[in-house]
Amino acid sequence: TYVSMKNYQRCQIIISIADGTTVTGSTITLKQATAVAGTGEKALAFTRMLANTDYAASKTMVETAVTSNTFTTQTTNSKDSLYIIDVDASDLDVANGFDCLRVDGTGHAATASRGVVVLYNLYGARYAGASPLAD
Repeated sequence: TYVSMKNYQRCQIIISIADGTTVTGSTITLKQATAVAGTGEKALAFTRMLANTDYAASKTMVETAVTSNTFTTQTTNSKDSLYIIDVDASDLDVANGFDCLRVDGTGHAATASRGVVVLYNLYGARYAGASPLAD
């Protein structure tokens, strides 16, 4: 699902994963588009994220470098993990009308019943009553 950053300064993306057994991990990338329908989709560059690959053992998030705008989630069975990516609206190709973004996760298998959850926390509203779903 795409969200529009047109009326916001930043987007905090939270990815929560509950793994079962025989975990493969998920390849995470970001995509940007000119509309929430996915118009003109292309990659969105990012170089860092916060990660906690065993949330039951520790609540500490660790700043982690991202190589080639992608990372793979942990692959240890029966672990809950949490990833946070913070995106500034200026990171998008605003000169060419890109103001929408989404997480693209591929290849994940063997999640527990809670599976994979992606939350988009838009903040820094530019206008009162701004909506993340409007183009």
